[in-house]
Amino acid sequence: MVQEHACFGRELRRRRLAASLTLTGLSKLVHYSKAQLSKVERGLKAPSQELARLCDTALGAAGDLAALVPIRPTATGVTEARSSEEEVWLMQLSGNGQSWFQPLSRRQVMAMGVASVASMSIGRQDIAFPAEDTTLLGMSRALFDHYRQLGQVAGPELLLPALIAQIHSLQELSSRTGPSTGVGLLRLASRYAEYAGWMMQEIGNDQAALWWTRRAIDLAAAGGDRDLAAYGHVRHALVTLYRDDPPQTIELAKRAQSTGLPPRIRGLAAQREAQGHALAGDYDSCMRSLDQARALLDQHVPNPKSPVIGTTNLSDPVGMITGWCLHDLGRPQEAAEVIGRQLAFVPPQALRTRARYGMRHALAHAMAGEIEHACHLASQLLGNAITVSSATIAQDMRALSRTLARHPKNPAACELAPELASVLQAVNPHIQRRSI
Repeated sequence: MVQEHACFGRELRRRRLAASLTLTGLSKLVHYSKAQLSKVERGLKAPSQELARLCDTALGAAGDLAALVPIRPTATGVTEARSSEEEVWLMQLSGNGQSWFQPLSRRQVMAMGVASVASMSIGRQDIAFPAEDTTLLGMSRALFDHYRQLGQVAGPELLLPALIAQIHSLQELSSRTGPSTGVGLLRLASRYAEYAGWMMQEIGNDQAALWWTRRAIDLAAAGGDRDLAAYGHVRHALVTLYRDDPPQTIELAKRAQSTGLPPRIRGLAAQREAQGHALAGDYDSCMRSLDQARALLDQHVPNPKSPVIGTTNLSDPVGMITGWCLHDLGRPQEAAEVIGRQLAFVPPQALRTRARYGMRHALAHAMAGEIEHACHLASQLLGNAITVSSATIAQDMRALSRTLARHPKNPAACELAPELASVLQAVNPHIQRRSI
């Protein structure tokens, strides 16, 4: 790693001098101090991936400079393989409102005894429901839409017990109705499970997120829908994206772009691939994937009988993700402008979506050296960040905190820093623990 630092430092100095830039001039372009850049050039300080991308863009290195600072995933990759030792989740609810989930192997469940296993079943076997009860399916679908709306204004720990109970209820109900309704209930249960996987990721439990995603794929297949398996790759790619793993993100996204799949799934996969390319610093590949994503998503014809896969709160998902990618490509000023335009169309009640992209908006402004404006934007989001309690949003909050720390003399940064630290302290213990 020391050799990597020295290699990057030498190349940075060579390109800076070739561009007739002083350290002061480069400092003004990337908004890092002259002293920090000097230490990086001399190999005394390790360059961050963030600094490498900013310098790459400022010096027109077309990714070659950024490539000298390899991305190291923040954690080991999460395997897709199904584990036979962890296929059951036990949920317990207490009287004081606390709840938790514990993964159990089937062997452990059998050891608990028949009576205990039976007590985990929802409903009674002697209850029959009318065949082809479309009202049941319609009400269950409407309830799912309400849960997604609730997820925008509440923390995942409040939503997960209800989501998991609904999954089990729908699966059990599917065996007691006519074939058509039963298939519809299984497909709807798969969507509940997919959403539960996203909420698990918001808590910070990637293992549980992928477990519920696999459960969603199984339920969808039982209902005759095999397309959701492809979307499972897109969900998995979101986990690897937040783990700073571009190669795996790109590979998983490509798996979900087979010709026979619905255009929305392929479009969302192309969009995720673009995010992977951006994280890798590949501008051209990123833009090509975004163009492909827009073309595919434009082909999507909504089905009123089926919930929309992916976000429902972005009027132009590709436009917003373009801003997201520009930030990761070391173009914060462009990113801030694009995200700012897109945020104007996000519904005010979509607190989770507004906090997610709003924090990235603030971060982009901070990276562009607009510290006062960044602090103003972030301060308006702190309440929402606590409300929705998101592990993924917390990553951008930590990045913003690190950026502000480079400006210790800025009054706005000094004022926001303790508030930001307080919110992170409030959110982090909450999202890290397994119990919810």
